[in-house]
Amino acid sequence: MPLVTTGELVGRAAAARSAVAAFNIITLEHVEAVVTGAESANAPVVLQVSENAVTFRYGRLLPLARAAVAAAESALVPVALHLDHVRSDRLLREAADAGFSSVMYDASHLPYADNLAATRAAADWAHAQGLWIEAELGQVGGKAGPQGRQHEARPPLDAHAPGARTDPSEARAFVADSGVDALAVAVGSVHAMTTRTAALDHELLKRLDGALTVPLVLHGSSGVPDDELRAAVVGGITKVNVGTALNLAMTGAIRDFLAAHPEAVDSRRYLSVGREAMARAVQSIVKVVAGREP
Repeated sequence: MPLVTTGELVGRAAAARSAVAAFNIITLEHVEAVVTGAESANAPVVLQVSENAVTFRYGRLLPLARAAVAAAESALVPVALHLDHVRSDRLLREAADAGFSSVMYDASHLPYADNLAATRAAADWAHAQGLWIEAELGQVGGKAGPQGRQHEARPPLDAHAPGARTDPSEARAFVADSGVDALAVAVGSVHAMTTRTAALDHELLKRLDGALTVPLVLHGSSGVPDDELRAAVVGGITKVNVGTALNLAMTGAIRDFLAAHPEAVDSRRYLSVGREAMARAVQSIVKVVAGREP
């Protein structure tokens, strides 16, 4: 079916007090696994390409973006394409011509005034191109920069440290002054968690939901248990970002396969196992986020 927009999917979810799952993709196997998993769950999905993924692909956005667009157009469920955690203005300006309908502009590592100024400029440009834009306020934590370096402008705070959480009053002003369409909020999740032990601050989420009129986004969702994810969606989260969970599924499945088949050299044999594991993970997460499981 035709590629849809992130704004459309998030808007539908917000109206239904539900959420849409958004998965970060790195390889073609990620793309195929996300689409297959979403089809199995019969639910829409967002394919996300991060700035780190673009760096990994020699700084070239189009090869992975075009693969994602082709997969979306042949999918049996609605699929949107989102450019995630962008700091480079050059990369931001490639989004509109590469099939993306939305972008997450990340200046959250900067002091508030600088974050606001940079995000306002990005939002003005994005809206002029017809793009939906997401920003982040507070520090979700755990996010590495290019080549795995932690963000350098300011050390990342622990998810539970004073000042890490998103303040509702500050968030209201930030959204009004920046003009963004959605806000990623820091309520206790952490990027790149490999265990599902995050405990969210649901009281803070309730206050944020009451203070803001734009959709709320949860980053670092791989480390959030199913019950916490369900509660977050009920509490107002409308877009749930997932990345590490796919890499855990893929790497674990490939590691197990190669341990059992040390003679294997055909990459299709172990990549297919990794792709299937990711697809199962996608199906499970999509069902939880969309409210398809009790």
